[in-house]
Amino acid sequence: MPADLHHLLIVYTAYVIAAGSPGPSNMRIMGVAMHQGRRAALLLAAGVVSGSIFWGMMAATGISAILTRYAEALFVLKIFGGLYLLYLAYKAGRAALTSDDKAREAMSKDAALSGASLYRRGLLMHLTNPKSILAWIALMTLGLGPGASTHTLVAILGGCAVLSVTIFCGYAIVFSTAPMVRLYRRARRGIEGTLAVFFGLAGLRLLVSRV
Repeated sequence: MPADLHHLLIVYTAYVIAAGSPGPSNMRIMGVAMHQGRRAALLLAAGVVSGSIFWGMMAATGISAILTRYAEALFVLKIFGGLYLLYLAYKAGRAALTSDDKAREAMSKDAALSGASLYRRGLLMHLTNPKSILAWIALMTLGLGPGASTHTLVAILGGCAVLSVTIFCGYAIVFSTAPMVRLYRRARRGIEGTLAVFFGLAGLRLLVSRV
């Protein structure tokens, strides 16, 4: 097996595991898909995909590697990202405590959000996660072995971009299906409560981490 192909397979496998594992972005997409439907979830996923590709390009050009050498930059991202996750935890917790009638009213208001607003939310979530920077640097380190060509770099970015669209939009599509929507309606409070706990723990973990 050629060295470049071997490195690509390692990178693609690592990316699928990292992006496909349940995390703040995936959980948010799942919640929006069940709560607001496929279109809203796909728009949110588009923002997440854009954020992932952005950090990939930054890692490819070495900019994010420079960022990791300046603790202040990562510290600001970490605080901002942690607070944003805690905000999502608050919203989910409030939704879990809301009656079904009031929840339906809130859902109708959320449905009125513009596509740009949903896209920005997804983008913001990914851009404020310093783990994304470090993950991409790790991927580039895995994929760009000694003597790696420009074609390999393009293949890493292009392949991971395709995988990103497949994974995040896949979450949006699967969890917006009728069975999932019915599940959300039946277990709305439990699902929102679970999301609140997840986002809260993720936010606190990010705030106290040493990234």
